[in-house]
Amino acid sequence: MSSIGPAISKPNKLVFVNCVDSYVGQNLAKYLSRCAVGASSSAAEEEEEEHEGEEQEPPEPSPDEVYKIIGSLKDKNKSKPAFVKDIVFYNSIEMLYAELIMCDVIIYDISENPEQMEEAILVVAQLHADLEKFDKNKPKTFILISSLLTWARTKPLDGDDPEVPFSEDDFRRRKPHPTYKEQCTAEKTVLKFGKTNRSKLVTYVVATGLTYGVEEGILHYLFTAGWHNASELPCIGDGKNILPMIHIRDLAGVVQNLADNRPKSKYMVAVDDSHSSLREITKAVSRALTTGKVRFVREEEAALDRDRKQYEFDQLLMNLQMDASTIKDMNIRWTSEGGLVENIDRIVKEYKESRHLAPIKVVILGPPAAGKSTIAEQICQSYKLHHVRIKSVIEETILKMQKAIASRSQRKEVLDEEEEEEEEVEGEDDEDQIAEYESLLESINESKERNNGRIEDEYVIQMFRDKLKSKPCQNQGFILDGFPKTIEQAKELFALDETESEAEGATEGHKLFIPDLVICLEANDEFLRHRVLSLPENAVVGTHYTEPGMTRCLAEYRALNSEGDDTVVTFFEELELQTEVIDVTKDSSVKLKDTAHKIMKLMGPARNYGTSLEEEEDSRSAETEARLKREAEEKAEKERLEAEESVIRKRRQDEWSKRLEEVKTEEREQLEIKTTPLRNYLMRHVMPTLTKALIDCVKIRPEDAIDFIAEYMFTHNPQVD
Repeated sequence: MSSIGPAISKPNKLVFVNCVDSYVGQNLAKYLSRCAVGASSSAAEEEEEEHEGEEQEPPEPSPDEVYKIIGSLKDKNKSKPAFVKDIVFYNSIEMLYAELIMCDVIIYDISENPEQMEEAILVVAQLHADLEKFDKNKPKTFILISSLLTWARTKPLDGDDPEVPFSEDDFRRRKPHPTYKEQCTAEKTVLKFGKTNRSKLVTYVVATGLTYGVEEGILHYLFTAGWHNASELPCIGDGKNILPMIHIRDLAGVVQNLADNRPKSKYMVAVDDSHSSLREITKAVSRALTTGKVRFVREEEAALDRDRKQYEFDQLLMNLQMDASTIKDMNIRWTSEGGLVENIDRIVKEYKESRHLAPIKVVILGPPAAGKSTIAEQICQSYKLHHVRIKSVIEETILKMQKAIASRSQRKEVLDEEEEEEEEVEGEDDEDQIAEYESLLESINESKERNNGRIEDEYVIQMFRDKLKSKPCQNQGFILDGFPKTIEQAKELFALDETESEAEGATEGHKLFIPDLVICLEANDEFLRHRVLSLPENAVVGTHYTEPGMTRCLAEYRALNSEGDDTVVTFFEELELQTEVIDVTKDSSVKLKDTAHKIMKLMGPARNYGTSLEEEEDSRSAETEARLKREAEEKAEKERLEAEESVIRKRRQDEWSKRLEEVKTEEREQLEIKTTPLRNYLMRHVMPTLTKALIDCVKIRPEDAIDFIAEYMFTHNPQVD
């Protein structure tokens, strides 16, 4: 290995990774926390000496052998990841540096976290300033992970052939994207600080392509749209731009090699061997997760997406062909050396596992009118599963074939010359598919004529197989409602025959639609008839829930599911599938909600994205609308009560006023009656004397008029017997 220097005598132990809660930082830290120190060095020697050409899994390292990770958080409110030893919280660069000085390897990612660029420069500058304090036997390693957008405007090596790829040897002539000039300067600064004393401080710059894999980062918008069954995945522009890419674990492998081996090359490009265009990548994801169709979006329209950050938009429009030479000499256990398109099936499986996205597959059986559809609808709504019923499967399948035949001459995608060969092959496949549809439709129509409008099981089983293998059912899962009805149908649908079992990959494909849980509802005939009678008329019209139809269906069901070994339930039990029998006659809840909740407990937690942003927004809007409606109703009720109280209060006040007036009148009358004798006495015996006293007082004008009148009244007071 020409570019790898000798491993240091005491390998690095403590590693700092910035933003361990971001996509790149998290996966780097998690990967290194599982790597034994110096493992890439020893693995390289063993491979050369003993296992040349063989690929063997390395032994699991002990906790004392692996790298110890400390890191910072992008979101300070998040908790410490399990694979991180400590989280560094700091308010100043001095506080941060006091922790970093203890580390052997310091890793800063600015490809996903460009806002960390200034901090990274300050840290490496301080490390450079403290060179004299470092021990030569324990040198520091600083790794800056940058973006290949620092190459975005580099002129082609060959003007006549712009597709000639760049390599690390051309890094001095690189020209950055206009908004990535500071990152280019940061790369140069990091490399410059590493030249002073390489025995004490060595610096590396890793210019990485678009990272993908695991739970997905920048390409997550494609994977989540595909998993949610978007009919077309968006491709920005014409999609012809070549995107340099690397799996996140392969990037982590590069970083591991830098920490273990300290190679001589200080600037390196981290990309896989693919040279795929954005269009090819989008199509690959679409084919693996949904319909395989692509919708081209103008750059101006894509730029308006508020959920996409500017650096992500810039990276998706990058157009570079890069070859990595330095990392080819490293001992990397490649996860996806051939690129995303070549390994799309494995990448999609990895994405689903990392996001805990697994289909939930349930079969609900039972007699007619037992509530299978009612329960299935509730579960599908709660778990976001697909409700698969006989009628809808047949109708959807026939409609799909009819539409495909009718639109044979139409092409939804505008093809360019570069894709003519690929589209010709696809066109031939389409023609074969349409011919198959025509033949199948003809056979189905003949079957209906022979069987009084009913379709033979052979065709129904094929329709169900296609439905259960469809991308939506494989992404989210399904509730199979009331099918299979007979053990023969169950064997045809779920059992492998000898030919299939010998076919390579047949067993794995067969597992795609084998149910996780089988529910059999039980109820007596009296309960079922009573339930049918309680159904609204619109729910009965067009069904077999008539008196003769119900009698016939019940008889057929009882005949097929009498006690014995040849029933659908025993078939599933023989396959060792979880099978539960539930008596719905004991459920008195509305719409059998108690039974639905019981089944949900058996199913366990949902394995999906949970509530989407749109659903959360709808939920918030519904809650707001309900709250406003409730507040309006409460306000109206309050106003009504206040109005009623006001009327009652006014009526009572009027009654009180009237009563008060009556009381006053009565009091006046009583007072008049009581005061008449006194008034008569005063007028007869007092007033004449008082009048004379007043007249004399006016005539005489004494000094004390009061005393004069009093004396006069006393003197002239008439004696009354």
